[in-house]
Amino acid sequence: MMTDAPTVRLVRRPTPEDRAAVEPLIAQLPGGDRPGDRSFDEPWQLRAFALAVTAHKAGRFEWAQFQAALIASIKKWEETHALDDPSWAYYEHWVAAFETVLAQIGLLDTPSLESRTAEVLAAPPNHHEAHRDPIAVHPGVKA
Repeated sequence: MMTDAPTVRLVRRPTPEDRAAVEPLIAQLPGGDRPGDRSFDEPWQLRAFALAVTAHKAGRFEWAQFQAALIASIKKWEETHALDDPSWAYYEHWVAAFETVLAQIGLLDTPSLESRTAEVLAAPPNHHEAHRDPIAVHPGVKA
């Protein structure tokens, strides 16, 4: 009888304590002063924020290192774009800074990330959805 190898979970689910630790940081973000204001426009932005904060709190890197990477990412964008360019996206710079720091400390292999990113982007956007209709119907078959 063959048994399955135990599954190793690399990332644990956030605990209520984890969420409680992030809430004060979120409350300090700009926005939210008026009804309808939000600090995060998309769920991935909150996740990116929480990942960076959690990695810092776990002692993986100094916050100043992250800030320097964030400033560098924003500066690079500003050098090649008009300041009112609608393509501006703060949390894209946040993610870029986080990737930079993780690569600097050896926790991220940039070529592997780029390869995997290309694979994900090459997949059709609905590849995960079930297709219940026939893909092709033989002309000799009548319904």
